Amino acid sequence: MTDTAPSPAGTTNSTRALTIAALGTLLTLMAFTAPLATINSTAADLMSDAAGRTWILSSMSIGLAAALLTTGTVADDFGRRRTFALGAAVLAVGAIVCAVSPNTLIFVLARILQGLGGAAVVASSLGIIAHTHPAGPVRAKASGVWGASVGAGIALGPLLAAALDRWASWREAYVVLAIATVALAVAAHRLVEESRSDAPRGLDPIGALLLATGIAALLAALVEGRQGWTEVSPIVLFVLAVLLLAAFAIIELRSATAMLDLTLFRHPPFLAATVAALANGGGIIALMSYMPGFLGTVLGIDALGAALLLFGWSATSVVTALLARRLPASLSGRTQLAVGLVGVAIGMLMLTGLSENASWPRLLPGLLVAGLASGVLNAALGREAVASVPAGRGGMGSGANNTARYVGSAIGVTVVAVVAVPAGSGARGMTQSISSHSATALTEGWNTAALVTAAISVIGAVVVAASRSRR
Repeated sequence: MTDTAPSPAGTTNSTRALTIAALGTLLTLMAFTAPLATINSTAADLMSDAAGRTWILSSMSIGLAAALLTTGTVADDFGRRRTFALGAAVLAVGAIVCAVSPNTLIFVLARILQGLGGAAVVASSLGIIAHTHPAGPVRAKASGVWGASVGAGIALGPLLAAALDRWASWREAYVVLAIATVALAVAAHRLVEESRSDAPRGLDPIGALLLATGIAALLAALVEGRQGWTEVSPIVLFVLAVLLLAAFAIIELRSATAMLDLTLFRHPPFLAATVAALANGGGIIALMSYMPGFLGTVLGIDALGAALLLFGWSATSVVTALLARRLPASLSGRTQLAVGLVGVAIGMLMLTGLSENASWPRLLPGLLVAGLASGVLNAALGREAVASVPAGRGGMGSGANNTARYVGSAIGVTVVAVVAVPAGSGARGMTQSISSHSATALTEGWNTAALVTAAISVIGAVVVAASRSRR
């Protein structure tokens, strides 16, 4: 089956494909957000310092960012169902290793492995949806469901981890995720028809390696920079990151099998969708990744309470993403992306001005506003990711868009940690027992981080709004 004609299997197969694709995305995002609510207990069990905590939160993003474009090409060329099932299996293996990890290093490596598997699941899921749902209102509705699955995964991951942490330990969440993911792989193999592109592009392993190592070097430079930006280590890492990412761009421009066609950035819809995804990851996702640990450390809210507050944001985004398909057809994707980013920025601005004596009701209005806007944004991203690339390249479009999201997330989480936690505080800055001075400093750090991430969203909205299609 190719992308040149609609699938003859009819509505039943389309519904099955959408269900499997949405569940795969949901489980991937659950794995992605599982450590958020239990970061304090996870870090304590693994004896992680401040840098280790940052790597715990950002490591899966590295795997996702490194593999999304490659797995999108694999899905388009060698089969979306096959790629989806294999990715789910890798995601499950990574979850098992997380569950038995004895230290921070093994856990971080397992999270990167989860990112590699999750990349295959997410990249192939939008390719499956594009193949089984024709462009127009049908695909817009399906994209809304996919966008809702993103929000649902973000909502349920911390809740699952926090509930199991209270009942047993944080490790059980990864066992549950592994079992569910294996079951999904089997269901995908049996229920989804195979599809691939008519025009194979070939793999680009060198590009994938350069992108992964470049991002990792950049994150390491940001983490090491907290100890002093003029030290040799961060300077060398920054230079290495620039060289690796520059080499990636050069190879992509010259390669006949580039995993990303950089000339697509001349196409305004593709540029708008990519920038919006990058701002989404570096803005609200980065701030929400840090929030549960901050709530537990400074405001004394336990893991389950922090997960419920995070649920207020993410669950609202699920409802909005499902309702987004009712937006008028005259509202362009570019406008929807820009409005979503501005709304997210407003929500994050409402989260500033906290004091160390703040309580959870103070946070709820901002989380709900950000959730409403996130739903609009997620629904538009799912649709524009596929619509902004040539026909038959849905996997590449999905991969590029989600790569931007998780590159933004990986960098954003690190930036938030650098901004929010006082330099030199080490592991003491984020423990349950802190002085009033440390609490004040961490609260001021939160307020600064919320302003920074809001600014990232506003800048993204401006770039998206300026990306007008040329006549």
